[in-house]
Amino acid sequence: MQPALVAGSSCRRSGEDFCLMVRRFNAMSASNATPILPPPRSVSWILALAMLALGAGAACGQNFPSKPIHIVTSEAGGGNDFAARVIAQGLTGSLGQPVIVDNRGGASGAIAGEMVARAAPDGYTLLLYGSNIWLLPFLRNHVPYDPVNDFAPITLAVTAPTLLVVHPSLPVKSTRELIALAKTRPGALNYGTGAAGSSTQIATELFRTMAKLEIVQIPYKGNGLALNALIAGQVQLAFATPASVAPHIKSGRLRALAVTSAQPSALLPGLPTVAASGLPGYEVVSIVGMFAPAKTAATLVTLLNREIANVLSRTEVKERFIQSGVEPVGSSPEEFAATVKSEMSRLGKIIKVAGIRE
Repeated sequence: MQPALVAGSSCRRSGEDFCLMVRRFNAMSASNATPILPPPRSVSWILALAMLALGAGAACGQNFPSKPIHIVTSEAGGGNDFAARVIAQGLTGSLGQPVIVDNRGGASGAIAGEMVARAAPDGYTLLLYGSNIWLLPFLRNHVPYDPVNDFAPITLAVTAPTLLVVHPSLPVKSTRELIALAKTRPGALNYGTGAAGSSTQIATELFRTMAKLEIVQIPYKGNGLALNALIAGQVQLAFATPASVAPHIKSGRLRALAVTSAQPSALLPGLPTVAASGLPGYEVVSIVGMFAPAKTAATLVTLLNREIANVLSRTEVKERFIQSGVEPVGSSPEEFAATVKSEMSRLGKIIKVAGIRE
């Protein structure tokens, strides 16, 4: 039998069988295994095989999606869940298949992360999560996935700055004044934190370390309890999300000093950055991004990136996110991958120095 006839008969199968054949061939090539094929008998067969490999991605991408897509995220009702549902709604309309949000909360993201890391790399199981996913290895000894090698970054979806807030009884109105006061009263000021390794705790530890302050941590079982303690005056300062503290700032029960992003945020006009108002070089933002399992075809990653970026660029979607206290981004896969690695290096050091463990 001529090799060209073997390829031709395979190409007459369904689209999914064709893609499976190509993926197997490519997988064997990537692992340096030798495909079991009849010896080539002509230059035309070699050219045909080359065209098959080059066209594989496009051919497989044309059949996607042919069934519902699942976005795995944290428990219902949180920021990740909100972002996942907004994106899922937009993708359902543009891709022509249902996009379902699958809430898998618990274990600080380890449950959701493991589920997607072990899923088939076919684009039908995605992960939308924040920094817990890539910082968890710094917080515990056993994590059921590798945040760099087990996922294919698709896009940085949204970011959210954190606010430095104080109880109004504290006689400070800027970051600089707070640092000066804390240095004159070492060990006298308390700060509240929620779950170990949360973005708000990391923001506080980075602030304390960079400013070289002696302030005392009061840990709570959740960010909500830490916020209640701040409002009651049981602690004097905290870092919190804009959505959680906005009503209390308006009512005068809390005072906002600065925003943690490198640049002033459109979410909080007129509020200076921590870096510009007393602590140069300081920057912390919450990041939420979309991942696929590792070894997902580059054509599928590109397709998903394009579709998600299109959703995030819509005016009505931007408005929904901004009203909830986050900013839509829609980066390239390469930019998101670089951001994750940079955050792991920078914030991983802070976690180790502060001794933060779950």
